Amino acid sequence: MELQITATDPEHVTTLLDLPWDVPLSEWPEKHLVALPRGISRHVVRFARAGHEVFAVKEVGEWAAVREYALLRDLDRLAVPAVDPVAVVTRRTDAHGQPLEPVLITRQLKGSLPYRSMFETTMRPGTIKRLLDALAVLLVRLHLSGFAWGDCSLSNTLFRRDAGAYAAYLVDAETGQIQPRLTDGQRGYDLDVAQVNIVGELMDLEAGGSLHPSVDPVPFGRDLIDRYGELWHELTRTSVYPRDKRHYIDRRIRRLNDLGFDVAEMQIQRSPDGDAVTFLPKVVDAGHHQRQLLRLTGLDAEENQARSLLNDLETWMAGQEDYEDYAPGDSPAEGGLGGARPEVLAHRWVRDVFRPTVRTIPRGLREGLDTAQVYHELLEHRWYLSERARRDIGMEAAAEDYIATVLARREGDAAVP
Repeated sequence: MELQITATDPEHVTTLLDLPWDVPLSEWPEKHLVALPRGISRHVVRFARAGHEVFAVKEVGEWAAVREYALLRDLDRLAVPAVDPVAVVTRRTDAHGQPLEPVLITRQLKGSLPYRSMFETTMRPGTIKRLLDALAVLLVRLHLSGFAWGDCSLSNTLFRRDAGAYAAYLVDAETGQIQPRLTDGQRGYDLDVAQVNIVGELMDLEAGGSLHPSVDPVPFGRDLIDRYGELWHELTRTSVYPRDKRHYIDRRIRRLNDLGFDVAEMQIQRSPDGDAVTFLPKVVDAGHHQRQLLRLTGLDAEENQARSLLNDLETWMAGQEDYEDYAPGDSPAEGGLGGARPEVLAHRWVRDVFRPTVRTIPRGLREGLDTAQVYHELLEHRWYLSERARRDIGMEAAAEDYIATVLARREGDAAVP
């Protein structure tokens, strides 16, 4: 049998052929591997470099590999946060012609960490809560898309920093299934599994001395379910408003936007006696600020990062002489047409403000860092220093102090064995 590679991009096939497919994954030479934190998995998983990219390679049975590959492609089309599927490699044999297990290949999620790596230093209770909030948001998004996970856990999730919060990504879809619409029973099963798994994982950390002494795993597991319930209710409930309070509909939409979701379709019905309006968001999706920033600037960022960058963009726009101000509550994309178009100014901001500011960070210090996160941290650092000085110190001074204090400290921590 000849080696078979099924890939989303034909270019990947050529690149992946350089990897040693005739060797069991557990025995791959170091020259192909990249030392990155790995989560707990029932399968052999390695990070490997092929060409200019880093991939996660997982040995798994052929049926499971093909099925998970298809599910991850479906989630990608649904714009749900999950690792990107790259390829499935089957018909592997060793040097003696003996069959080897197939592999599933996904793209390494830059800047992400498995939860155990994040608990290597004792994490504060507030940070753990933000981590579980991110997982609750992910689970809501999956359920809204019709995906029943079947094995929701911290172990099957990767986390990336998103401004002051975290963004969660599904990393293991092996037990999942996609349907047009989930029943309450299916959602309830996922929640039960999530609670049991997360409480168990936190207890495991507790037994190993990696959990903050004030954290009780059981209440934290319940908190995840409560957070999920609040989000689900806000995103799917039907609201009835008096006819003379129609602005409440706009308020509801804005509240959804603040949660990071966008109303893609809604249904409004009048009551028979004409005294009330019923409002039901029909389709909701996450990433309101994310899409807005991408549309205006071409920058791809996490949701909270995007919110931070948009605030800076709006402030900068307001100071431009050729920009006609927009009404309170409007997005920059809805600015007046009397001056320069918002999209033109947004790209000018990227060229004259965003990129030069990020480039003030020495290349060696910013290598491997997410540029949107760096810019957000610079904005936070500038605010902190300005508050302390009781005046705006400017971005240049903030960047100098950020390099000398924040990044220098991180470099020092990384140098400690």
